[in-house]
Amino acid sequence: MWTIAKMSFREILSKRIFLITIFMTIAFLLLYGTATFYAAKEAGENGMQDVLEQSFFSTQLLGMGLYFSSFIVSLLAILSSVSSISSEIESHQIDTWLARPLSRSSFVMGKFIGQSMLMLVYAAVLFVGIILLNQWLGGTFLRVDVSMGQVVKALSVFLLQPLIIIIIGLLLSSLMSTINGGIVLIILYGIGFIGGFIEQLGAAMGKVALQNIGIVSSLLFPIDSLFRKMTVYLFDSADDPFSFAAQGIFGSLSTPSNMMLAYIAVYGLVALGLAMRNFSTRDV
Repeated sequence: MWTIAKMSFREILSKRIFLITIFMTIAFLLLYGTATFYAAKEAGENGMQDVLEQSFFSTQLLGMGLYFSSFIVSLLAILSSVSSISSEIESHQIDTWLARPLSRSSFVMGKFIGQSMLMLVYAAVLFVGIILLNQWLGGTFLRVDVSMGQVVKALSVFLLQPLIIIIIGLLLSSLMSTINGGIVLIILYGIGFIGGFIEQLGAAMGKVALQNIGIVSSLLFPIDSLFRKMTVYLFDSADDPFSFAAQGIFGSLSTPSNMMLAYIAVYGLVALGLAMRNFSTRDV
């Protein structure tokens, strides 16, 4: 299993898409840092005094950076996971692995561990990078006041996002081809985030039907719930009726509960178990 994990780790590092992602990530951080610097400079020159206005723009700017960071991490997790098993089967390289004294369940777990190790490091660096840029370049007006405890709690939830995507990617990779699995996972990702915005809109408008649509989409693919929970921890806005007004589209008027986190944990374990079971019974 650990041999598979090491091979998966090195395989992702050797892919061109990972190198491209690193360069694009650096470009994204430079762009975000530049935008934060000049936005803070403009805010200082204009003398922003209104507390609610200052809170809105500062959390909006930080939320925007974390939102696109989440998108980048998720996209890399999708591209690296949907081909984990299916590409090995399509290229017949799986025959070499299965000829060894290695169970198929261990093969899946090795793929999961190897990919998760790399994605967790990448996601943590990107998350911390956005926070540091905000603290360093945000100035007096656009720097969000966050404690170390808030950052740690928010980071722990942020890191769950690539883990869930990798697990679902492995599940789809054990069932179908790489292209089909990628299409399904991207659609699920889109459903999750669009459903999340619908739920927040429904909460703001008091429309139960819209909230229920968002909840169903979160149960199907709970990525947006993790992002919203992360913002609640980071901005310490739980049970704050003004949080949505202060945070805009990146806030959470309908806050995911701790029961949702428990559901996501069970969701991930069940999906990983299904991936191992499906691959164990699949005729390759």
